[in-house]
Amino acid sequence: MKHYFTRLEEAVKTNWERPALGNYRGELFTFGQLATQIAKFHVFFEAIGLKKGEKVALCAKNSARWGVTFFAANTYEAVVVPILADFHPDSVNTLVDHSESTILLTDSDIWAKLDIAKMPSVKAVVSSSDFSLLYAATPEIQAANDNIDALFAEKYPNGFTAADVDYPTDNDKELAIINYTSGTTSAPKGVMLRYECISANVEFGQKRLPSYPEDKIVSMLPMAHMYGMMFELIYPLCGGSSIYYLGKTPTPALLLGAMKEVKPYLVITVPLVMEKIFKSKVAPIVNKPVMKAICAIPGLNQIIFKKVRTSLMNAFGGKVREIVMGGAALNPEVESWFRKFKIPFTVGYGMTEAAPLMAYEDWWDFASKSCGKAIDTVEVRIDSEDPYNKVGEIQARGMNIMSGYYKNEEATKAAFTEDGWMRTGDLGLLDKKGNIFIKGRSKNMILSANGQNIYPEEIEAAINNQPYVVESVVVDRKASLVGLIYLDKEKMAGEGVELEAHIEFVKAEVNKSMPSYSKIAKIEVMDTPFEKTPKMSIKRFMYK
Repeated sequence: MKHYFTRLEEAVKTNWERPALGNYRGELFTFGQLATQIAKFHVFFEAIGLKKGEKVALCAKNSARWGVTFFAANTYEAVVVPILADFHPDSVNTLVDHSESTILLTDSDIWAKLDIAKMPSVKAVVSSSDFSLLYAATPEIQAANDNIDALFAEKYPNGFTAADVDYPTDNDKELAIINYTSGTTSAPKGVMLRYECISANVEFGQKRLPSYPEDKIVSMLPMAHMYGMMFELIYPLCGGSSIYYLGKTPTPALLLGAMKEVKPYLVITVPLVMEKIFKSKVAPIVNKPVMKAICAIPGLNQIIFKKVRTSLMNAFGGKVREIVMGGAALNPEVESWFRKFKIPFTVGYGMTEAAPLMAYEDWWDFASKSCGKAIDTVEVRIDSEDPYNKVGEIQARGMNIMSGYYKNEEATKAAFTEDGWMRTGDLGLLDKKGNIFIKGRSKNMILSANGQNIYPEEIEAAINNQPYVVESVVVDRKASLVGLIYLDKEKMAGEGVELEAHIEFVKAEVNKSMPSYSKIAKIEVMDTPFEKTPKMSIKRFMYK
């Protein structure tokens, strides 16, 4: 397996003048400028005495400079600790301290809200916005910063060139990243990922969906989360592709505008984003009575489907080879329409603890309602006496899988079986072809009074298919199932839909398709959208 540093080095040397990292309609770094800035950081790290294996925390908003600072620390063989920029300052203080980070890379506005007294191991704080020094614990560090240009010129008297790029590759088993999870059911834990975990994901990505220098990506996911970091930064950059950071919340209008302009070869996203695009751009067309009638006529419907497909693919920029979704199941109605339109989409499966990918299938072989098959570097099993018919926990082992949780032996022990398989906490089934079908989270499963297993995700999928429902959570209250729903009240008001009547309609429609033990007893309407993780999964622990 090729080390991802080898791929990165090759990409830099062969694409020196080509764009590497850019902000959508903003700042741009070529591969040569990226490599030069990385080298400059290395000179600074060396001057202040940063040692291999020491921790460097990175808490900043998505931007081209996020990518620069990440690779600067990563290729120096410091352990990078990415932290979400929207974490509360107290949480950032805690995670920087818990990780024992000696350097903090952050935005100036984030730094203004932090308390250095709560991060005693930090000896230098560098701005991710302009690379300026925000804090120096000693005069020596300040001096190194002030003299960085002279130090850089001393090390590279003839200037920094492609020939000077040389990244270490003898570190497969060593710790590369500590990525703190922000799960839906528990407090964050520091996931320890080795260099080989990253290499395995890049290897698979380049094998199944290779990226090329002429390819581009619009980055919309949080870089501090492994999903975005891996597939919107590391993997495409290692193929010589260009990444353009959206930098804002990916509303359908903003995202489609950026994709139309950038023309990405690949869209990496979460189902919620695609569902929003469907509801805003497609649903108003296909749900018209006349269109429903036309779509029911064989032959004529194919003409309509082809036109919709062409329109959608052009809206995505016209060069998309695949749309990959992860983090949650795709709404069944949206999946059904996407299949009719022959949209090249697939749904994968992963988690931070797998850096992050565990399952995937090419769009043309993707089995409906599945999340693909186990990838080459991971084995997957269902902890069940009959994995094809009886739901059990999904467990995995392989090169991708974490070493454990940082400074948390108890959680690490609980995360693995005695024979070395990682417990995902997800429940699922297999089919004979190896496709994985997720039924829900083990922590979410509800046990009915008569001993039946209830998977709230299945009920939520039915709720989310109902008109005006944006999202939902099903909870157990005193042995009764309650559906918490967030509605598009503005649209309901515009179309004259009465709230209470619609609630009863939703309840009745959902219960029609549910077995007796999974029927909803009550529906409660939420005033605001549900709180979410970076993967856009609802933080269920907040809604009981």
